[in-house]
Amino acid sequence: MTSILQRNKNLKKPVQKTREEYAEDALYREVWEDVNNEKTQQFIKKYWKYIVGAIIAVMVVMSGVQIGMRMHRASKLATASIYETALINGDAAALANLAKNNGGATADLAMFQSYLIDKDIKKLEFLSENGHTRDFKDLAKLHLAAMTGDKMSAVEFEKFLSDLDTKKSPMYYTSRLMVAQKYLADGNREMADKFLNIIINDSDAPDSISVNAQMLK
Repeated sequence: MTSILQRNKNLKKPVQKTREEYAEDALYREVWEDVNNEKTQQFIKKYWKYIVGAIIAVMVVMSGVQIGMRMHRASKLATASIYETALINGDAAALANLAKNNGGATADLAMFQSYLIDKDIKKLEFLSENGHTRDFKDLAKLHLAAMTGDKMSAVEFEKFLSDLDTKKSPMYYTSRLMVAQKYLADGNREMADKFLNIIINDSDAPDSISVNAQMLK
């Protein structure tokens, strides 16, 4: 087997370039750089308007995002301040105005608290129809049912609360119990038991509501 030393002896030595060849390479690189620079300049001259426009657009977008974030934060702080002041002062009108000019759970909470202060039923009606969150919409509906239920038959009462007849509603079990109580008040034990059994046989029903349903059975 040929040794490593023998193989190394057989390797061709790299060819050394002459001065003329080095000079030629240097000239070639210089010309190539000049050509590239010239192409770059031509490109910039041709498309400079678009390049500047793109740079400005990026700067505008970045500035807009930063300004938007600052404005959003300032708006949230201002809303919180107005909400806190209105709550401390018990200002139902300010809370209602805040609710109508904002969105989300904050607006719904402000409207509900405005109702708690002045007991204006129209605010419950507004919240039940236009609330931003299901929690407060259904809570408002439940309060309306309690306030106006005496004027309804049990069938009308059940229909009024039909939107809450789903486990997606946080007021599902409470509304079922109220419907059962309404049927009992109207003397319809059969329909009352139907709703009471729904609660009693549901392992997910809250303990307090399940106990109340069993007591009414």
